[in-house]
Amino acid sequence: MPKIHLLDSETIDRIAAGEVVERPSSVVKELVENAMDAGATAIAVEIKDGGIEFIRVTDNGCGMEEDQLRKAFWRHATSKIKDAGDLFRISSLGFRGEALSSIAAVSKVEVITRTKDSLSGSRIVLEGAVEKEFSQVGSPEGTTFLVRNLFYNTPVRRKFLKLPATEGGYIADLMEHLALSRPDISFKFQMGSQLRFHTTGNGDLREVIYRLYGREMAASLVPVLLEQNGNRVEGFLGKTAVVRSNRNFEIYFVNGRFIRSNLIARALEEGYREYLMQHKFPMCVLHISMDAGQVDVNVHPNKMDVRFSDGMTFCKMLSDGVHDTLKAQEMIPEVKLGDEREERRALREEQVKRQKEHTPEPFEQNRTAVYKVMEENRYQAAAVKTPDMKMSDIKMSDMKMSDIGQSILSREVLAHVPAQKGETGPATPADVTGKQMNLFEEKILSADNRSRYHMIGQVFDTYWMVQFEEKLLIIDQHAAHEKVKYERLMKRFADRQVLSQALAPPVIVSLSAQEETVFLEYRESFERLGFEIEAFGGREYALRSVPVDLYGCSGRELFLEVLDELDTGVNRGSFQVIEEKIASMSCKAAVKGNNRLSTAEAQELIDELLTLDNPYNCPHGRPTIITVSQYELEKKFKRIL
Repeated sequence: MPKIHLLDSETIDRIAAGEVVERPSSVVKELVENAMDAGATAIAVEIKDGGIEFIRVTDNGCGMEEDQLRKAFWRHATSKIKDAGDLFRISSLGFRGEALSSIAAVSKVEVITRTKDSLSGSRIVLEGAVEKEFSQVGSPEGTTFLVRNLFYNTPVRRKFLKLPATEGGYIADLMEHLALSRPDISFKFQMGSQLRFHTTGNGDLREVIYRLYGREMAASLVPVLLEQNGNRVEGFLGKTAVVRSNRNFEIYFVNGRFIRSNLIARALEEGYREYLMQHKFPMCVLHISMDAGQVDVNVHPNKMDVRFSDGMTFCKMLSDGVHDTLKAQEMIPEVKLGDEREERRALREEQVKRQKEHTPEPFEQNRTAVYKVMEENRYQAAAVKTPDMKMSDIKMSDMKMSDIGQSILSREVLAHVPAQKGETGPATPADVTGKQMNLFEEKILSADNRSRYHMIGQVFDTYWMVQFEEKLLIIDQHAAHEKVKYERLMKRFADRQVLSQALAPPVIVSLSAQEETVFLEYRESFERLGFEIEAFGGREYALRSVPVDLYGCSGRELFLEVLDELDTGVNRGSFQVIEEKIASMSCKAAVKGNNRLSTAEAQELIDELLTLDNPYNCPHGRPTIITVSQYELEKKFKRIL
């Protein structure tokens, strides 16, 4: 019979490392989060070969004292918590005390650190968690971690890593999220010889988004601020012009920690539901603050999964808040008539320009100068060639960085704001900002502006052309009519005024045991939709009345379709399923394309569209209206160069 025996410490460390260190991005995440917990205001990360061969993380945080440096690599040693009670009020990013020991167990690690009050720094070198060297060195305040040859002693793990370019991509994605989580920290990320991004650390979240994702994304943001029951949500929602085909750009942080949550994702998408087509997802960057006792982050070593004590209440606040925020915005997409190839070329030039922008080097050059010779002799690592910059210079530069960021954004806005009639000379940033604000203060689609619309006519028997000031509005008659009919049906449904028509004779349907259970659970919803259903013995039921205006869909067919969707096990609540059916019904009833409307009919349709809460999208998320500006037309005809 097999005997039970204790594993040695080396084996235990390597097993534990498998939970914490999955790939190079895991190492970067743990080290950068430690730097953030140490109070760093500037963090630089450099990787080579996807982080497999080389990772350097440098910060200007509090550093570690000499007698604490060895202890930091003990298993379950941490400065973040003291006892089990602290797990219910975690305010730091790290707390488990596993990261450094796990990283050291599967790589070659060198650490150089100095506290503010120390005259010299400390240096430790470990290979596979075995100490090889410990000494005093000259060093600036803060900490530098160098991790080399990841998984050198666990070849099976190393074998299953992906290509360096792929692993580097995971790290780049991680660094973007970390930069977005703390706009008040200057992040620099370098892959090999390429500087990927460098944020200023001036606290402006919009500027970080601009630097990471470019002009189009930064120009399509809607600020949001929600507060309820001690919970706070602050950040930006993306307009429908920047929707994506996956959830990768649904970015949210809980108490500064980037997480993934199906609960939050569903709440967010519910708030966007009226504005998105099927299988499209929104872009957002949200900072969520809540009491530490309301969220449990001690679920998995990667700390990406969390549990909420009252998640449903929070999600209701989030979905309602997102919906109300978007509802207050003008959501008409503007069509660009420029050459797509030219726009792509300009975008590439802009990206190169942003990468080459001069931004202050945090402190890395000073640190490199101290031990450059030692590092080259021992590891033949190339020194980073960057402008020499002192910490005193950083503080002076940061004072002006908000102005620089504002200037950058103002120039981008200026490039897309046409000159107003009667204006001469270049606009100032203040002028541009003012014009940008005015565009959002006055909604184009409003009853107050109806008298300023000039009906031009219909094209292709589908689209109506309307001039409003210096914009050309193009309205899809089918999408607009569909939305009007949908809102009518929804109002009847909400007010319990759905009209029913009696069936003679009644229609008998037989239900399975599962279908009967679902029907009885949601019976009130069926009645609100206009069904009158009576038991007919056993598991048979008689449909005595069904909703009017089914538009080609029989009452029995509608009843069973709704029942089937409620029975899938993945439904999002009966109300939404019924909403989708109402959307389908209104779609069938709406005027189609290629059906010519009279001018009077089109005007009546537009008048009714203006009364809706969301006139911008049909129930399936397609736009009802788009705009083309006079500026875009004049560019196309070369009146503006």
